[in-house]
Amino acid sequence: MNEGKPILPGATIGIFGGGQLGRMTAMAARAMGYRILVLDPDPACPARFVVDGCIEAGWDDAREAANLARGCDVVTLEIEQISAASMEAAGAFAPVRPGQAMLTVIQNRVEQKDWLRRHGFPLGEYRAVHSLEELRQAITALGGRCFCKSATGGYDGRGQGKVGFNPAAAFADESDAAWQALGEAEGVVEQAIDLEREISVLVSRSPRGEVKVFPAAWNHHEHQILAWSVIPAPIQPALETEARRIAEQIADTFQLEGLLAVELFVTRAGKLLVNELAPRPHNSYHASERACVTGQFEQHVRAICDLPLGEVGVVQPAAIANLLGDLWLNDANEPKEPKFDAALAIPGVRLHLYEKLRPRRGRKMGHLSAVGATADQAVERVLLASSLL
Repeated sequence: MNEGKPILPGATIGIFGGGQLGRMTAMAARAMGYRILVLDPDPACPARFVVDGCIEAGWDDAREAANLARGCDVVTLEIEQISAASMEAAGAFAPVRPGQAMLTVIQNRVEQKDWLRRHGFPLGEYRAVHSLEELRQAITALGGRCFCKSATGGYDGRGQGKVGFNPAAAFADESDAAWQALGEAEGVVEQAIDLEREISVLVSRSPRGEVKVFPAAWNHHEHQILAWSVIPAPIQPALETEARRIAEQIADTFQLEGLLAVELFVTRAGKLLVNELAPRPHNSYHASERACVTGQFEQHVRAICDLPLGEVGVVQPAAIANLLGDLWLNDANEPKEPKFDAALAIPGVRLHLYEKLRPRRGRKMGHLSAVGATADQAVERVLLASSLL
């Protein structure tokens, strides 16, 4: 175990999850001189091609989680679905950062919202539901326009339903569909918010208690999937300061070791409300690799290894646009090749692919990034490049 002392380059880092976030964390760690092992149920996960070893196992396989940790000096994660048993098994052999107590709260949307409310953080109105009848009662109590989300799992619009946004739709039909989207299981009903924009704030915190808070990112979603994001967010300084304060207080309350992304709603009345938490690198901070002195993946490595944290000030505005599997498929779902050469002709644009072997509609296959003299120019460039694909 390496409690209480830095884990220096040459050591081995274990990662629960070999998706794109695990892959990019591994690439940053390798650049710093670390060895990397990952555990993932997919034998062809994106990280497999850039790591020293890959254990093929599920998130609830405590035995293989222990095997991962046996060969590592520290273990981290890129996905929230790791079971408590696997976290505990790994923790017997190496520090696991972030820890099980924090993950248990964040894994369940009801637990997460209740925790935030208990600790006084600003939230929109919500209700926990366990049946179709409770869901219908919650929607009515919250004014009829609501988002319904499964308590566990689900992201990029999966496990979610909307009610009250289509005047022509029958309430019974919409609520039935929302309950089915929840998998007919525990969920949370959230009151629709008069939204101006969505932002996120990424906090890094080391075991020794050093904290660095990244500048806020402005995020634009389409079909409940992040379409593009830009750093720095074009918001008032007072709002930025408040968003950073909220995020840092959440991290300190959790005694975070690693990274925490705090997604926030900005209402038209100028209020900040916490949406969701993610205890890992985050899609909305891919632009940090080009915008900030230290990118999120290097910072993740520094934090979990208890190294001094890097500076996170903005060097230049940068934006990203996600590339979904739809780009690789025509209307008949037959494969086609995106025109990457056309996109790369735009000044300041770079291409980042995740080496996923099978494109699917809605699946994140990579992203474009662009820099600019201003945040608006960075967004303009990345969206132009994306349109040329």
